[in-house]
Amino acid sequence: MKILLIEDEPGLISVMVRGLTEANMEVSVAADGTTGLEMAVKHQFDLIILDIMLPGVNGIQICREVRKVNKNVSILMLTALGSTENIVTGLDSGADDYVVKPFKFAELEARIRSLVRRRSTPGEAGNSIHIADLELDFNSKTAKRNDKPISLTATEYRLLEYFVKNANKILSRIQILENVWDIDFNMGTNVVDVYVNYLRKKIDNGTGQKLIHTVFGMGYILKEEA
Repeated sequence: MKILLIEDEPGLISVMVRGLTEANMEVSVAADGTTGLEMAVKHQFDLIILDIMLPGVNGIQICREVRKVNKNVSILMLTALGSTENIVTGLDSGADDYVVKPFKFAELEARIRSLVRRRSTPGEAGNSIHIADLELDFNSKTAKRNDKPISLTATEYRLLEYFVKNANKILSRIQILENVWDIDFNMGTNVVDVYVNYLRKKIDNGTGQKLIHTVFGMGYILKEEA
């Protein structure tokens, strides 16, 4: 597995390179954002790990530029900024996951394994599924409502896919965190509620029929209204 690490803290670089190499991963390092962005767009990597606060070009900008030319590479953000707003900003820029400093290396490894599993999961046998006038295509990872394309970020798509696969079931916030992001975020954040609201605006507003419903005290459910 080829990894690009974009990080400017020498001590952290040393620890991560040693740990990733021992896990049989091939690691390339960029110590500033400008070099990191150039390497990310010119070379093929399986995973990019990048800090947000970097000299030159910051991690958010790098992520956005990489996504313009490469939608398949996994991107893991690594930063000291751990509020819900910062998590959402990172994910909306195109990141697949987010680890807050300080962290244990075992957590980082678990996140990497999770991204590898997600990246290698084959398409559904049925290719697509319909609920009311909502269509989700598992192969192209796209959604339509009443035959109109819905523009979704990678995180929004994963959340919608989880809802669709569990239609008519009440899903708790913890279940959603564990299955959409694979590993718990800080439970003090409201990232699930933020993304559910994003989805509602994109798939429910102006349709006349809501599909995502709040079950107070329990979580959320995707179902057709009676």
